[in-house]
Amino acid sequence: MSKLRVYDFAKKYNIPSKEFVAILNKYNIPVKNHMSALTDQQISEFEEKFDKDKYLADLQSKERNQTSNKSTVENSANNTHKTNAEEKKATKPKTTPKKQPNAGGNVPKKTEEKKRAVSTNQGHTPKVRDHSKKEKTSRSVYKRIKDEKKKSVQLNQTFEIPEILTVGELADVLEISATEIIKTLMLAGTMVSINQEIDFETAAIVSSELGFEVEAIKIEDVVSKILEEYDDEESVNEIPRPPVVTVMGHVDHGKTSLLDRIRKANVIAGEAGGITQHIGAYTVNISNHAITVIDTPGHEAFTAMRSRGAQITDIAVLVVAADDGVMPQTVEAINHAKAAGVPILVAINKIDKPGADPERVKQELTKYNLVVEEWGGETIAVNVSAKTGEGIESLLEMIIMMSEMEELKADPSREARGSVIEAQVKRGKGPVATLLVQQGTLHIGDSIISGTTYGKIRTMIDDKGKRLKKAGPSTPVEISGLSDIPVAGDDFIVLENEKEARQLVDKRKEMQKGERQRRSNISLDDLFSQIQDGNIQDVNIIIKADVQGSIEAIKQSLEKLDNDSVRINIIHGAVGAINETDVMLAATSNAIVIGFNVRPDKNALKLAESEEVDIRLYRVIYDAVDDIKKAMEGMLAPEFREKIMGNAEIREVFKIPSIGTIAGCYITEGKINRNDDVRIIRDGIVILEGKIASLRRFKDDVKEVNTGYECGIGIEKYNDLKVGDNIEAFTMEKIER
Repeated sequence: MSKLRVYDFAKKYNIPSKEFVAILNKYNIPVKNHMSALTDQQISEFEEKFDKDKYLADLQSKERNQTSNKSTVENSANNTHKTNAEEKKATKPKTTPKKQPNAGGNVPKKTEEKKRAVSTNQGHTPKVRDHSKKEKTSRSVYKRIKDEKKKSVQLNQTFEIPEILTVGELADVLEISATEIIKTLMLAGTMVSINQEIDFETAAIVSSELGFEVEAIKIEDVVSKILEEYDDEESVNEIPRPPVVTVMGHVDHGKTSLLDRIRKANVIAGEAGGITQHIGAYTVNISNHAITVIDTPGHEAFTAMRSRGAQITDIAVLVVAADDGVMPQTVEAINHAKAAGVPILVAINKIDKPGADPERVKQELTKYNLVVEEWGGETIAVNVSAKTGEGIESLLEMIIMMSEMEELKADPSREARGSVIEAQVKRGKGPVATLLVQQGTLHIGDSIISGTTYGKIRTMIDDKGKRLKKAGPSTPVEISGLSDIPVAGDDFIVLENEKEARQLVDKRKEMQKGERQRRSNISLDDLFSQIQDGNIQDVNIIIKADVQGSIEAIKQSLEKLDNDSVRINIIHGAVGAINETDVMLAATSNAIVIGFNVRPDKNALKLAESEEVDIRLYRVIYDAVDDIKKAMEGMLAPEFREKIMGNAEIREVFKIPSIGTIAGCYITEGKINRNDDVRIIRDGIVILEGKIASLRRFKDDVKEVNTGYECGIGIEKYNDLKVGDNIEAFTMEKIER
């Protein structure tokens, strides 16, 4: 159901919206401005009480009284002026007419004015000219009365305006002509155009001069008000919706294996070190009931992401290994779920392993006020085995039962609102984001805003890869069409049009602008000595990663390293390869660049070398955190450093039976050695690190291939090579201490 705002309601009575605000307040309907939303009850009450004919009659009567009073004052003033003029005429002495000036003489000022007047009035006497002036004055008085009447309705109102806005936007808010604002600023010595931006201080002075009172409203408050109005709006078509389930647990407790068993897909194979690096969302069906699952990583480095997952979920499934029991991260997961007010369902996993003791797990859970049902508590616990599949069906049935007890409902007829689960850049699509619709229905073509990102939805795909035209409540979808990569965990909301969304984002970005101070560049190697010397109190870091979730995880982990002598500042974080812009920012702000599962491009490497910017590349988050920690403590002593040997571009891919996939390559830089370690890079993101299985020139095996030559390269135990991929060869060389 679409909300009825004041300006729409005012159209029904053909009354200006600002005037209508005052009328509504007079009838005890508290509204702040023309954008305020009205409830059905307020509308019906107003329609019962308000008599438009009586209102117009009162207004006309008031206008006649004001005009009558003004005419009386003017007549009195004219009579006084006439009497004074007659008295002056009677007492005025006769004077000798002045001589006409010579051709070359100066024309007196009064004579020139008379000539202009005669010329203008085509021979009319000065008396007629005075009458014309009087008429002009009368018209300006009438216009002023009309303006005062218009403004009288707006008295005692305070208009909310952004901290930065254009002249045209200010005119729209105050419902006056932009020319009046421009004229007022010109008289103050400031030349502006209708599209020029002014700050709040200037807008307040101009508004005061024109008889209006304004107050600043922050952009965040504007967004908050939109969200508040959305939440306050009554939902009339609520229907049951699928539950949103977040799976939490300690690392290695089998959380991902449990999810694999549920959705019958193996995601461990693609994860570094078997640890889930990204947040995913998908839908599973059991007994004609849908369940939306959000998969949050289980290690402490992902505390923030797990917390975010708990806040957008209905049920938290806590996975605890039967042979390991409650661990520190299990406790963190419990605390996050409780803080978000989310009911907890315990899945006691690995019951098939020797030494498994589910009863011990239940006992440990009581320390954290989680008492299972068979012990007289309210917490549901299910024994499961991700390996054998035992108890999985019971677990899903318990989730459905809990969701029915929660009576989860949503109104699909409203405009969509929800959260960003994940975001990244995809080849051929640009910025894409996984959204979870929490209220309303999201459609293709909808304009959305999330943080400092906006866009119109071009494509919408569900977790099975199926294209959708709309997505209802509790549906996770991947969308494209955004201006940039949104931040995982941010809200998104549908706005009226893309222009409105863009303007809001532009203003948000302006508020975030800040100056950064240039200092001498630092590296991890000399970080401790500079801290000891008192040269630095802040360590600036730029993070580039393959997905947004990894950035947040690294950021949260590094910020925990703050101490009394040094503070960690994450000045920039973005998805994608490390580029020249990142290096320039690092050089300007004296920052260290951390790359996670990404690589710097060639130009960035050259610039980093010339600007002496330290770039550190990692595949596992904990290594990055550990390095920074050791550098701050003065214990960083790297024994090996990576040295790039060469780059090859894949131009053809050959599938050879019994051998596998061979990449037809062209060496673009350096040389490739048979014994080098290699990594496969696709769109700046590291896909694989491995070894060379074969290196050939034509039919011959070779030890190395130099720049400018073609060759065939096979990678050990890897066949998913594609045209356009880059193969980077590197070695680890020992560094003398």
